[in-house]
Amino acid sequence: MKLRILCALCAAAFLAAQEPPPPETPAPTPAAGPQRPGAFTPPSQDPQPYDKVITKDAKSKKGIFTVHTLKDKYYYEIPKAELDKEFLWVTQIAKTTIGVGYGGQSLGNRVVRWELKGNKVNLRDINYEVVADAKTPIAQAVRAANNNAILMSFPVAAFATNGAPVIEVTRLFTTDVFELGARQRLNATTMDPSRSYIERISPYPENIEAEATHTYTKMATPLGGSATPVNPFLGAGMRAGSATIVLHQSMIKLPEKPMQPRLADDRVGFFSVNQMDYGRDEHRAPKRRYIDRWRLEKKDPSAELSEPVKPIVYWIDSATPSKWVPYMKAGVEKWQKAFEAAGFKNAIIAKLAPTPEQDPEFSPEDARYSVIRWLPSTIENASGPNVHDPRTGEILDSDIQSYHNIMNLQRDWYFLQAGPLDPRAQKLPLPDDLMGKLIEFVCAHEVGHTLGFQHNMKASSMYPQEKVRDREWVKKMGHAPSIMDYSRFNYVAQPEDHIDVEDLIPGIGPYDVWATAWGYKPIPSAKTPDEEKPTLDRWAREQDKTPWLRFSTAGSAGSDPGELTEAVGDADAIKSTGLGIKNLNRVAKMLLSATSTEGESYEDLAELYGRMLGQWTLELNHVAAIVGGFQSQQKSVGQEGLIFTPVVKTHQADAVKFLNENAFATPTWALDREILRRIEPIGALSRVRNAQNSVLNNLLSSQRFARLVEQEAIDGSSAYAPLDLLSDVRKGVWKELDSSKVQIDAYRRNLQRAYLDLANSKLNGVTPTLPVGLPPGFAQGFFATSGDERPLYRAELKSLNTAIGSALAKASDRETRAHLEGARDQIARILDPKFAAPSGSGATPIRAFGDQFDDAVTCWPDYIIRP
Repeated sequence: MKLRILCALCAAAFLAAQEPPPPETPAPTPAAGPQRPGAFTPPSQDPQPYDKVITKDAKSKKGIFTVHTLKDKYYYEIPKAELDKEFLWVTQIAKTTIGVGYGGQSLGNRVVRWELKGNKVNLRDINYEVVADAKTPIAQAVRAANNNAILMSFPVAAFATNGAPVIEVTRLFTTDVFELGARQRLNATTMDPSRSYIERISPYPENIEAEATHTYTKMATPLGGSATPVNPFLGAGMRAGSATIVLHQSMIKLPEKPMQPRLADDRVGFFSVNQMDYGRDEHRAPKRRYIDRWRLEKKDPSAELSEPVKPIVYWIDSATPSKWVPYMKAGVEKWQKAFEAAGFKNAIIAKLAPTPEQDPEFSPEDARYSVIRWLPSTIENASGPNVHDPRTGEILDSDIQSYHNIMNLQRDWYFLQAGPLDPRAQKLPLPDDLMGKLIEFVCAHEVGHTLGFQHNMKASSMYPQEKVRDREWVKKMGHAPSIMDYSRFNYVAQPEDHIDVEDLIPGIGPYDVWATAWGYKPIPSAKTPDEEKPTLDRWAREQDKTPWLRFSTAGSAGSDPGELTEAVGDADAIKSTGLGIKNLNRVAKMLLSATSTEGESYEDLAELYGRMLGQWTLELNHVAAIVGGFQSQQKSVGQEGLIFTPVVKTHQADAVKFLNENAFATPTWALDREILRRIEPIGALSRVRNAQNSVLNNLLSSQRFARLVEQEAIDGSSAYAPLDLLSDVRKGVWKELDSSKVQIDAYRRNLQRAYLDLANSKLNGVTPTLPVGLPPGFAQGFFATSGDERPLYRAELKSLNTAIGSALAKASDRETRAHLEGARDQIARILDPKFAAPSGSGATPIRAFGDQFDDAVTCWPDYIIRP
C-alpha cells in the first residue's frame, strides 16, 4: 500500500506601483521592486530583419528547433510545424555543492507548448487533470475552466523566410522561473542572475538539452527561528550564504500519436495517471486512471514471443564503481523473464554509459536516456521514479538513484536477518560477491518502480507460512511472491532448513511475472481502453484461485496484518516472528566476533546492536498488527465474498499472549555485558524501554481500539472484545502482582511506568485536529478513535490500583515497594487530573500527532526504516 501525503506551497508576487508619466516624457523603466522572477517582458517591439538578429557571427545548431548562439545570448528558431505541439519539460540537478542535493536528482516535469500570438511567443504549462473529447460540447467549458498558465512570454525578435519565429530565450535559463527553478527545493532565499549563466543548449531531432549554472543565496536563520522543511534527500537545504549548482533542462517532444492507454485496476499494482473526463456520457464525471508503462510493440505481431520494436534500455552511469556494474546490469535484466510472459523477448537491457571522453555529447540528464546513477551520499536509500506522458501514462524516461550508503543498510539487514544462515555474513565486511548480489537486488526493485510498479506489501503474506522454510519451494518461488514487497531477507528460515544462500535474497517472483503480463501483454483485438476491460478483468480474477497474485487492498488503511513492511512469512506472523527471534538470539552471539577488527573502533558493534533491537521491535509489531486486524482481498463487482474479514478472535488473543511472553518479557538474550560495556556507560534500560514502549503503543493505539469496538458491535461474541485486550495486556505487563512473592526488576519497572504514561495520554492527552481535505477513508483508517476508550481505561486503572494494593503486602524488596507506591500515586493523579502536575512540567505526557499512526506504511523513500 502506498501512502502519499502531498503538501502544496503557495507563493504570491507583488508589482511595484508606478505613477503614469506625463504624455510628453518617455516611459520610465519598470520600478525595482519584488517581481515574479523571469516574468517581466519588455513592451512589444516590431520584429527585426532576420539577418540583423541572426548575424554571420551566430553559431547555429539544427535540431527539433534551431539554436543560435551570439556571445552570451541564445535564440530559438521554432519551426512553424512545432508550434502548438506538446513537449515534456524535465528539470534535474546536474551538479551541486555539498549539502545541497545530489547530481541526477529530479526537480519535476511538466507538459509545455509553444504558441505564437502576433509578435509574441508564449510558453504554456499544459494541464491534463481535467479533460474532455474535443468533439463534445462540454470541451469548451473544460477549456474555460482549465486555462493553461503562461510560464514565460517572449517578443519575436525576427521571422525566418519560412515564417518560423525567432526568440531570445536566455532569461528562460538564467532567471528564477518558479516552475522550472530550484530555489524552493533548495530552501534558498533568492537567485542571483549576475552569477548565473548558460553552460550549453544542445538541440537534437526530438529534444533539446540545456544546462545552466545557477547561483542562489540564503539569509541566515534568525536566532530562535526555524528553517522551512525541505525534501530529506536534499538534506537541510543550503547553508546561509551562496551555493552554485548546475541545472539540466530537457525538453522532449511528446509522441504525436499517443500510445493507447491501459485502464488501471485496483487489483494490480501499477502507478497511474488520473484524469477527470467530462466528455463521457455519464451522470457523474468519471475519474479515468491509466497505468504507467513503457510503449512496447512487437516486431512480429503474429509471434507469441517477439523482440520489441524499441526495447527498454537502462544506461549505467560511468561514475558507478566498476566492480558493481555487472550486478547493476543483472538487476535490470532480471526482468526479462517477466516480459517474456507478456510476449516480449529481450524487452529490457542494460548498457554501460560512455564516459565524457568516449562521447562528449552523452549526458546522463538527457531525457532520451534512462540512467542508473551512483550518488556519493551517506543517505541509506535508493529511488526509482519515472517520467511519463500525462495523456496516456506512457513512460518516456526513468532515472534511478542509488545512494552510496545503501550498501551499509543492506549489510546491516543481511547480517541481522540472514547471518545465522549464510557463513559469508558472519564476519564483516561482507565479501564483494555477496554485496554485489545485494546491490543487484536493490537495483531490480528500483527498476520495478521505473516499469510502473507500486510496492506490493501484501505479497509476503500470501505464501503458506511453512513454505518459507521449504528449500525446494523457496528455490522455485522465492520466500515472497514479489520483489516489490518490503520482504528483504528470509529471517524465518532456520539453519536446519538448509536454504541455499543464493535463495535468501528476493528475486523476480510470480506476482511480478503475472503483473508484467497484465500490464504489458498486447490485446490485439481491442482498439480502445474500454475494449480491453473484459480481458483485463478476466486476467485479474486469476487472483481468486492463486492468492500470491494478489495486490494490496485499497482503503485498508493499515488494518490488514498481511500488508506490513519488512515482513517475511506474515501469513502467520506469530510463528514467523517466533522463528525470527530465534535467529536474533543467534545473531546476538555473533555480534562481537563479527565486528571485531584489530585496531578499529567499536562503531560497527554499536550500530548493529542498536539495529538488532530495532529488528526485534519490528518483528514484534507484525504480531501486534493481528489485533483488530482484517484479512482483505481487493475485489470488483461480480467476485464472490467480502473484501474485509476480521481476524478470528482466538488468533487475536494468541497474538496478545505471544506479545506478553516475548515483547513485554525482558530480552535477556540481548543484554550481554561484554557488548554493552564496550559501546556505552549507560543506556541498556532506555533501549529496552523504548523498544517495548513502541510495541505497547502500537498494540494499544486508538485506531486499533476503534476497530475492536466496531468488530464487537458488528460481529458480537465472535469478536475479540476491546475490554479483553485491555485486561490481557494489563495482566501481562503487571504479571508480578499475582505472584506469592512480588519482586519487580528495573526493566519491568520501566515497562510498567511506560504503561501508566500511555494510560495517562489516553485519559488526559490531546487528540489532534485533523487537516482538511483528507481522502475518503483516510481519517477513518489512520485517525479513528472511540468514545469507549477513556471509560474503559478508567476501569482498567481502577482494577490495577486494587491489584497493586493487594500486592504491596507481598513486596519482597524496598525498590519494588517504592515502585508500587509510586504507581498508586500516579494512578490517582491520572484518574483525578486536578491533582496532575502543571502543564509543561513534563509529568503529563501529551500525545503527539505522529503517535496517531498505527500500521501506516510509508512507501517512499524505499529504504528508510520507520522508528
